[in-house]
Amino acid sequence: MFYYVLKYVLLGPLLRLVFRPRIEGLEHVPAEGPAIVAGNHLSFSDHFLMPAIIKRRITFLAKKEYFTGPGIKGRLTAAFFRSAGQIPVDRKGKEAGQAAIREGLGVLRKQELLGIYPEGTRSHDGRLYKGKVGVAVMALKAQVPVIPCAMIGTFEAQPPGKVIPNIHPVVIRFGKPLDFSRYAGMEDERAILRAVTDEIMYAILSLSEQEYVDEYAAVAKAAQAETAAAEKGRRFPRMPLG
Repeated sequence: MFYYVLKYVLLGPLLRLVFRPRIEGLEHVPAEGPAIVAGNHLSFSDHFLMPAIIKRRITFLAKKEYFTGPGIKGRLTAAFFRSAGQIPVDRKGKEAGQAAIREGLGVLRKQELLGIYPEGTRSHDGRLYKGKVGVAVMALKAQVPVIPCAMIGTFEAQPPGKVIPNIHPVVIRFGKPLDFSRYAGMEDERAILRAVTDEIMYAILSLSEQEYVDEYAAVAKAAQAETAAAEKGRRFPRMPLG
């Protein structure tokens, strides 16, 4: 119930007023039955803008950190995401990927829409990064279509680290459903999973017109942080004690 209160009473009207999103291709989202909506991930606002404009309920796999934050803010954030029907996923450890797949398949078995960001994390620079194969595993195991989606303008509206969004035009663009039934029963073949994932990412790229980077976003973020730390060390070297 809280999901629909957010969508139609509290958050949805506010988001539409602030961002005035232009929607393209909404007819590609099926009116019923299970499907995966796979999109790029540029901003924290993405979690709310897409559900606000899709008529059906959509459940996202959200990182566990949204549910485990400390203090009052952490508890409020966790309560918000749980009430909105989002599912916490641990992105660390060997079993993290399998757990996410199990949760996602559970949503699809209930004939619902599953929202997923194949990049695995937000883009830190506005570019589109290499997709992880979990989306392909779920699409093949559940035998459901994948609807590519591009969020355009949300990076400028709310880049990483910005709490209060800027007023910036946003476009939400959906592409034609991708059918991978030709790969039925091949979800354990690594080459097939990579090919399916790359096809999904190419569809997202065609919609978003971002610059593509053939590297995982998490790896690129870590490299950037390491470079920044090294640069800081050169500019402010530690003085010897004594």
